[in-house]
Amino acid sequence: MPHPAVLTPAADHGGAGGAPFSVLVVEDQPSVRQALVAELHAAGVHDIIEAESGLPALEIFRRRRPDMVLLDIRLPGHDGYWVAQQMREAEPGDWTPIIFLSGLDSELDVWRGIESGGDDYLVKPVKPIVLVAKLRAMRRLLDMRRRLVVLSDELHRTNRLLNDMVEADALTQLVNRRGFDRLLHSEILAARRDATPLTLMLCDIDHFKRYNDALGHVQGDACLRQIGQLLREVCIRPHDVASRYGGEEFALILPNTPRSGAMTFARALGRVLQGRAIPHPDSPLGGTITVSGGITTCVPDEGTSAESMVMRADETLYAVKAQGRNRFFSFEMQMDTVEQRLA
Repeated sequence: MPHPAVLTPAADHGGAGGAPFSVLVVEDQPSVRQALVAELHAAGVHDIIEAESGLPALEIFRRRRPDMVLLDIRLPGHDGYWVAQQMREAEPGDWTPIIFLSGLDSELDVWRGIESGGDDYLVKPVKPIVLVAKLRAMRRLLDMRRRLVVLSDELHRTNRLLNDMVEADALTQLVNRRGFDRLLHSEILAARRDATPLTLMLCDIDHFKRYNDALGHVQGDACLRQIGQLLREVCIRPHDVASRYGGEEFALILPNTPRSGAMTFARALGRVLQGRAIPHPDSPLGGTITVSGGITTCVPDEGTSAESMVMRADETLYAVKAQGRNRFFSFEMQMDTVEQRLA
């Protein structure tokens, strides 16, 4: 009759997708340890690490991260229960199967082993067929967990992709209103925590209805895409956000941007737009597309909300339109880009 250990199919001994499988054997009696190693080799496990006591076993566990541990309870110095507890603390959020080995088989011993972090309990001397069965069982559990981790990672990536799709404006590929609301709230919390200034700009394309009336909505959509591309180009810092707020209105979130920096940014945006010279055949401001904007800047406190910042920027934008458009106005500085340029 063949040795029980060789009854295990070779396919059972690879990791997920045939990856190698490693076992840490912690046993202070050389003869018992050699017998366990021989049985593991017979079962198809070739990556075997040996340790005679708890502290070296812990060092190996942290450094090598074996796929399974066979752990004797009676060890010189710290016993196996303590070693198992330390191993569990060394892998938060992860899981390595730990099988205790002991000549003790009382219910209390089994309970202590499970409570200290073990997954199974074998009584010495270990029968080869039992060892192989436990090895198979732990391999299945480990492979299932690995597959779940892979599926979880794939699900996370898919959810992130879906979230990006949900928060993207289909026409301009900027962040849409939903994404803007979420990101503004997040940046307010971050600026409050770090005590740094946060700037919000609401921008409106001047006389865009007249543009659509003159050239049609298809050309109007093309104009919106051009403005969206321009805003992406000027929002160059990692946390700057350009979004389409609605219709021909856009919103820019500029973290760590003080009032003076916001006005400098606004003037630069105006110059870039002027340089593009996007034709507007029916604008009373000239022959090209212009933009008006309302700016609000603050170091958020407990009373700062996304709604209050949007309200200030929106009120300022209306004031800009009343003063002739084609400029940006700061709610806090009570100054527009035309005045600042003249100054």
